[in-house]
Order: sequence, then structure tokens, then C-alpha cells
Amino acid sequence: MSKFMLTLFLLTPFAMAGSIYFGIPTKGRSRNATAPALAAPAPGKPAAQPVAKAKGVRPETLKQGYIIRVKDATGRASPDSPIYLAHSHNGWDPGSEKFKLQARSDMSWEIIMTPAAADSAMEFKFTRGSWETEELQDDMAVPGNRMLPEVDAKYLTNGEKPEFSFTIPRWGDQRPNVQARADVNPYYFLNVTGTVKRLEVVGGDAAPFKRDLLVWLPPGYDAPENKDRRYPVLYMNDGQNIFQKHPAIPAEWGVDEAATKLINEKAVEPLIIVGIPHAGKLRMVEYVPPTGGSSAGGAGEAGGERYINWVISTVMPRVERAFRVRTGPESTGIGGSSLGGLISLYAGSAHPEVFGKVLAESPSLNFGKADYGARFASGAAKWPGKVYLAVGGSELGAGKQEGSDRYAAAVKSLNQSLRSAGFGDDRRVFVFDQAAEHNEGAWANRFSAALRFLFPAQP
Repeated sequence: MSKFMLTLFLLTPFAMAGSIYFGIPTKGRSRNATAPALAAPAPGKPAAQPVAKAKGVRPETLKQGYIIRVKDATGRASPDSPIYLAHSHNGWDPGSEKFKLQARSDMSWEIIMTPAAADSAMEFKFTRGSWETEELQDDMAVPGNRMLPEVDAKYLTNGEKPEFSFTIPRWGDQRPNVQARADVNPYYFLNVTGTVKRLEVVGGDAAPFKRDLLVWLPPGYDAPENKDRRYPVLYMNDGQNIFQKHPAIPAEWGVDEAATKLINEKAVEPLIIVGIPHAGKLRMVEYVPPTGGSSAGGAGEAGGERYINWVISTVMPRVERAFRVRTGPESTGIGGSSLGGLISLYAGSAHPEVFGKVLAESPSLNFGKADYGARFASGAAKWPGKVYLAVGGSELGAGKQEGSDRYAAAVKSLNQSLRSAGFGDDRRVFVFDQAAEHNEGAWANRFSAALRFLFPAQP
């Protein structure tokens, strides 16, 4: 399955069901890629234009852009509930105003797309503003990602825009008993191993937006003999997909199960894990580190510094007031995947006096065509005590090996820079998993090793 960047999105704050990736997402965070059949040419176009079958260029790269048209078979889409395009180039934001389709007089919906800033093929889905209202198949199942077929540019004369048509048979809010379904709104129907408490916080880039932290407590936390014990803490970005799977992501990290097992085996020190939900539509703003300008390669405002300052000034004190947390950088970690991994690396490199441990899974070091790896490495001498880096060899999925190689190369380069800066094996672990893709399953498989390294059992 190709899950690239969902985990660059996914996952709205916890009613949120959706990241990444975002992720999560994702969500996430994202989905399996499937190439849809292209509809017949639009009226007035010669039937001899075989844009769906001809070999050629990706529509995303055409200077003149292209057109996506959608037929809503349910009739649910309306000016009050319009259709949006969520895709891998916008962090899988399910409700971006920039990618809102416009209603046409023929009852279809349309968006005119401009050339993509990213050099990878765009994977996408349609929503009506959230992952709870994402498109479904006729049998109510969640479909795989859509992708556009290549076009033969020689048939596109005078800057003609190719048109691609799609039909949506069902929406997420047509599921039976949608308001009562735990898998639709998992934030309020958590099913976890161990104990999770909620703490409401306000702020971040979405102020005065409220979101609930999910605080997982280790086995024995409430035992009388541990009443004076204090615990190290790991703060996790895209926190809504670390404990439980929900519709916006293909899998979960399984953090609760993995941590419980390792603690019971005395393989790691008992610790508290805090899931910080992202801000939904503002995920990409919060998780993009500053670039020296007001934007990140066209991806939108880079609000990562404000986000980390909010974590330090609001989230951490809130947790420390409510639970028996051991403070100091040697007891404090931050982690995440994709953009969540990117902002974790920024947090550790910019604030090593706060975060002494960093977990970065598949960090998007070249996001927006920025070279974050080089920027982070330039200050490696001041980095935190421990860094766990991991990346897959097939991050972008099948058929996208060139892009996957570039993705992995950036992480490998950062690892080498840390090695050159004096990070020995006691401070740095790098994992390269050749077969792994950009998804929660891969991150879950590597999480136990990360926890063993960052929070080893104490004598």
C-alpha cells in the first residue's frame, strides 16, 4: 500500500479521525493507490484523443494545468457542503479552501488545477470537508487512492487543459448509524491497552482551538507503591493515530500494546506517552519548520516554531501539573512520522535544552523542496542526547522508486552528518528498511526498537 504523506496529513484532532501520515495522514495521513479509468472526452473534443491510454507526461506537470470534474451520485454535495480535493501534495488536508471544487450548472463539480510544486505523482481522494465525509465505494468500503493517468501532450494543442471525470457513489456520512459508530469517531470511543487520560488544551496555530491530549499511563502508575514515582515522557505528534486505527488511516502505531509489552518485560523504563493531536486543516502550518521566509516551498505558512513554543509553554506544563512527570531533557522525548517526524527533528535541534530524545520516522526532510536535513545538521553539535532515525526504501510506494530513493537519501545524509558531528551508536540509531513504505504499519514495526533505544530499562 502507498501511504505517502498521509501521515504528511492525516487525522483531524480527535473528532478528527484523521493523520498525517497527518498523518496522521495518515491522517494521514493516506491510502492505497489505484489508477481510475478516465471518462470519455468532454463534449466538443475529438474522440481520437486517447488521453487515458497514451504514454506521455503526468498531468500534474503540465504548464497549462488540468481540470478535474466530479459527479456526486448521492446529491449530498451542496454550497453548504461542497466537495474538496484532499491529496498527497497538500498533506491530505480534507477541507482546504484552496482545493474546494465549484458547482456547475450541470450538477457536477469542477476544479482547475495548476502545476504541482512537488515532483511526485499526486494521489488524491474527494471529501466534503472532513475524513468523516470522505468518498466511499458503492458498498460503503473505503476506496484506495486515486491517481491521474499520464497524458500524451501532443494531443493538447494551444495550451488545452486535459479533463478528468470521476463519479462518487457514496459518502462517509451515509454509513449506518454514523453518529454512534466508534470507528467513525474513534476519539471518543478509544479502545486501548492500559489507561489513557484526556487533558484539554487551547492554542497552537489554531487558537482558540481546543484539543484533547491523550495521555497513556504505564502499567503500575496508580499502584500505591508507585505513588511517589515520577516518569519520563514521550510527546508524540499526530497523536490521534498512535493508539487506535480509525477511518482516516490504514493502520495504527500500536504504541499502547508495544509499550505495555516492553515495560512488563523490563526491556524499557516505564514512561508516559502523550499523543498531541494535530490541528486538522492547520496541520501543515504547525508541522513545517521555519525556512527563513513566510512559506515552505509553496506549502503554506511555516508555523513550526510557534507550534513547538506552544508545546513547551502550554502542553508540557499542563501534563506536568496533572501527572507525575520527571522533567529535564534527559527524561523528555518528542517524536512523530512524516511531517510529524520533521517537526520533531526541528524541536530537538532547536531546543535540546528541553527535548533530549528524538524519534523521527520517515521525516519529510525535502518537504516543499527545502533541505531541512542540511539545516538541522549545521547545528548538530548542539543536538539532544539521543536521536532515532528511520526510513524505508519504498517510501512512495510501487512504481515510484526514483522518488523513494531521493526521500531515503535525505535521511541517510542527515544520519551521516550526525555521525560526523560525533554522534556515536550510544546517541544515534539509524534504521533503513528497504521494503518499507510510508505508512503506519512500517512505523509500528519499528516502534519497539525506538523505545528500547530512547528509554532503556534502568538498573
